[in-house]
Amino acid sequence: MLPSVSFRRRFTDLSEQEVLALAISSEEDDARIYRGYAERLRDSFAATAEIFESMAAEEDTHRQMLIDLHKKRFGDVIPLLRREHVAGFYARSPIWLVENLGLEKIREQAGQMERDAQRFYELAAKRTTDADTRKLLGDLAAAEAGHEQTAADLTAKVDGEVRDTEDKEAHRQFVLTWVQPGLAGLMDGSVSTLAPIFAAAFATGNTWDTFLVGLAASVGAGISMGFTEAASDDGQLSGRGSPWKRGFASGIMTTVGGLGHALPYLITDFWTATTIAVIVVFIELWAIAWIQNRFMETPFFRAALQVVLGGALVLAAGVLIGSG
Repeated sequence: MLPSVSFRRRFTDLSEQEVLALAISSEEDDARIYRGYAERLRDSFAATAEIFESMAAEEDTHRQMLIDLHKKRFGDVIPLLRREHVAGFYARSPIWLVENLGLEKIREQAGQMERDAQRFYELAAKRTTDADTRKLLGDLAAAEAGHEQTAADLTAKVDGEVRDTEDKEAHRQFVLTWVQPGLAGLMDGSVSTLAPIFAAAFATGNTWDTFLVGLAASVGAGISMGFTEAASDDGQLSGRGSPWKRGFASGIMTTVGGLGHALPYLITDFWTATTIAVIVVFIELWAIAWIQNRFMETPFFRAALQVVLGGALVLAAGVLIGSG
């Protein structure tokens, strides 16, 4: 058995003092998480950040109430007991894992936190025999239920206009950080690799050699695009977000775009592989046009004309060079 599991206590084995100690540390952790959310969102989503600050302050109040009760019943020394010390107890994602989540995901995460806390207090209240402790734990369960409603939509104190503005900002940030670099990578990978792949195909007539050329071109282009995107803008002035996120999106989509029409050449029959590769190319190009229309608000037919026409010219150039 793993040490991290074998030394965990079971919740049913905890004394009433230990239950209070667990509740105190949990409230402290939740307050810190909510303040982390607020700090993360403050620049772009000030109204929601204010809500999280308010929720953190309430968690501080709950913690102080629990500490006062502990002093009254058991004295000033609070046992060190945290969530990770109790088997099966709910866990919290560290703030550095949540930083990459969008606004809606953070709201959902906050709602789940409150549901977990409510369930804990309800179970803890059933296990205590002290009237004051039972009352406090029951009151805290009710308070967490109220928090859950607030965290679920965060609309109780944020009016519709502000929420709409925040949601638009979240969408804008998503487009700038993920869609734009990913789209640029997909376009580069889908179009720039056409010429070398189809030139190699018609020059050699060998599907395996063609696949190796396509694999090398796709991976090489992905690495190049990823590092270029990451190094081109640190995101501080442009507001485009983390350079590493953008580099990752651009590099992965570049590789995917190239591999799409390289993979068919794993088929040994040349003309079957080539026919499938050509079909994949046009699917890729139409997908690019759709993404431009959906996220970049580019008129679909204009996007299709630009992308499909450009891709067709590059494809034709590769075929002509390879055939020559």
